[in-house]
Amino acid sequence: MKTSKIRQVPMTVLGIIFLCIMIFPIYWMLNSSLQTNGSATSSSFFPLHPDFSGYQTALSQQTGNLVTSLIISIGSVIVSLVIAAPAAYALAKFKIKWISVVLIALLIAQMIPGIVIANALYTAYNHLGLLNTLPGLILADASNGIPFAILILRAFMGSIPPSLVEAARVDGASHFRAFVSIVLPISRNSIITAALFSFLFTWSDFVFALTLTTGNSIKPVTLGIYTYLSGNVQQWSPVMATAVLSSIPAIVLLIFAQRYIAAGALGGAVK
Repeated sequence: MKTSKIRQVPMTVLGIIFLCIMIFPIYWMLNSSLQTNGSATSSSFFPLHPDFSGYQTALSQQTGNLVTSLIISIGSVIVSLVIAAPAAYALAKFKIKWISVVLIALLIAQMIPGIVIANALYTAYNHLGLLNTLPGLILADASNGIPFAILILRAFMGSIPPSLVEAARVDGASHFRAFVSIVLPISRNSIITAALFSFLFTWSDFVFALTLTTGNSIKPVTLGIYTYLSGNVQQWSPVMATAVLSSIPAIVLLIFAQRYIAAGALGGAVK
């Protein structure tokens, strides 16, 4: 027992070192946001005299952009789940010809660079009047989250016993009612997982926002940070403060949903 514990010490130390390396950028972001006259090269290692002026600037200039990102992200999650959930159930339970081709197409869709999709959407959006609009960005970001959501939900829904749905059908429920009343509640973990990743995809989106907006009327927080960086940056405190503020929703969601993520992602792996 003692020998086993001694052998675990190097692995524990190695794990702590890797953890420190991974979280160092987050620490430096927080540290720089609290530095007086913070810059990328002259910041001290610890904020001995924390200054919150960067947060005041960020809140006064970026609050609207944060709200815009929140609206786009929530809208994208709703659109993604509304389309992905029934599609995943159909792919999991119904006998569909060429299903392997459909699944490969979904995987390929995940691999297409965002800039390619954004450029393809620009011309269509220009004709449809969706440039510089919230619905335009919601649909564009949803196109990035739908394939991933379908793959996650299909893996879980494929493990649902057919007898549950058949029992509802025997009791007189329609396919839609059985799907809503039986399949969706059982698939809660995978739905939360798909929703979380769709939110994170949209929240961190920069390419669609930069390509499909041409003015200041619609500006997500990623473009707000880019606006700071596009000039000759002298003060990094507002930049880092905005980055910290924009990280809060993602951190809160990850803390809330962490116990659902493993169950949702691996639910279809074990029957």
